[in-house]
Amino acid sequence: MAPQRLHHLAYVTRDTEATADFYTGVLGLPLVNAVVDDRVPSTKEALPYMHSFFRLGTGETIAFFESPGLPPPAPQTHAGYRTFEHLAVEVPSREDVDAWRAWLVASGLEVINADHGGIYSIYFRDPVNDIRLEITASIAADWNAKEASARIALDEWTKTKHEARAAGKDVTAALGEFARGWRTGGKHR
Repeated sequence: MAPQRLHHLAYVTRDTEATADFYTGVLGLPLVNAVVDDRVPSTKEALPYMHSFFRLGTGETIAFFESPGLPPPAPQTHAGYRTFEHLAVEVPSREDVDAWRAWLVASGLEVINADHGGIYSIYFRDPVNDIRLEITASIAADWNAKEASARIALDEWTKTKHEARAAGKDVTAALGEFARGWRTGGKHR
């Protein structure tokens, strides 16, 4: 049986208090649990920590670990990591997304809008932990029920990548060309 839903997603924070201020005060997620220990239960590592949990409306949580003495994270090796890696949370409608946009801008955050077709989103960064966040609304009821076309996309992507490698071509350029064709309808959809 496949997992049923997200339980929690955990990140590292260097400041639990500021994180709690942002997630409760700006995003409206209540702080619902905190675990404090001097040893990590799963690995038995002697790392004192506080593990805090902020609950979404349907019960899933976003969690943070603060552990003194952790060095700052290593710089990301490519700008794509700051764009692609993000946490998306859902609201009921496009109007709700727009209301969140207005609230976040009034709270001093830079917000980017994106209409993906099947979903409508805004993106912004957690100012404490520099995590890219997305608030989204499902506009098309079937946005996540396109198994056949997803499989075709994966197969075509993989085929293009392997063919480019085998021919000694630039894989990034080949996949960029494939993606442009896919986006404009030139490939299977």
